[in-house]
Amino acid sequence: MNSIVVVYHSGYGHTQRMAQAVAEGAQAELLAIDAEGQLPEGGWDKLAAASTIVLGTPTYMGGPSWQFKKFAEASSKPWFAQGWRNKLFAGFTNSASMNGDKGQTISYLMHLAMQHGGLWVGTGMMPANTKAASRNDLNHMGGFAGALATTPSDASAAEMATGDLDTARAFGQRVREQAQRLSA
Repeated sequence: MNSIVVVYHSGYGHTQRMAQAVAEGAQAELLAIDAEGQLPEGGWDKLAAASTIVLGTPTYMGGPSWQFKKFAEASSKPWFAQGWRNKLFAGFTNSASMNGDKGQTISYLMHLAMQHGGLWVGTGMMPANTKAASRNDLNHMGGFAGALATTPSDASAAEMATGDLDTARAFGQRVREQAQRLSA
């Protein structure tokens, strides 16, 4: 049986809301990294038992939050034992700016997964890049390697674009489908 864990850090609630949408689509368990960069008790065991790990972090100053980086550095223990080798991985991020260097963050997440010997799942979605496209279309941000969202800095988590949350949910479904294919 596939178990999918969405491990994420959220500074202001936007990335948490995105994580919830990914988890809904993937039928996954959520695992939050706290404000000190720590997992809750039993968190490392949940990741060890998972067949798929979805990584999520806001993009701050052109990369992942320091809390997520602290988690990533602590993952050197499973790395040394090759504990996450051949697991399926995917990733997502949110930032306040349209670009906001989200690609750098997704690249960081993908490289972390590759260091662990993992297999990466992208969005598999075409971008919404026509004149008729609206902010609430699927994949309006045009993410291929991972799901991307943009939330203005003065917007609450409740004000996130429906299209970004729908994209996150569809991305979660794709992750679940790929996990099922891999286990078949």
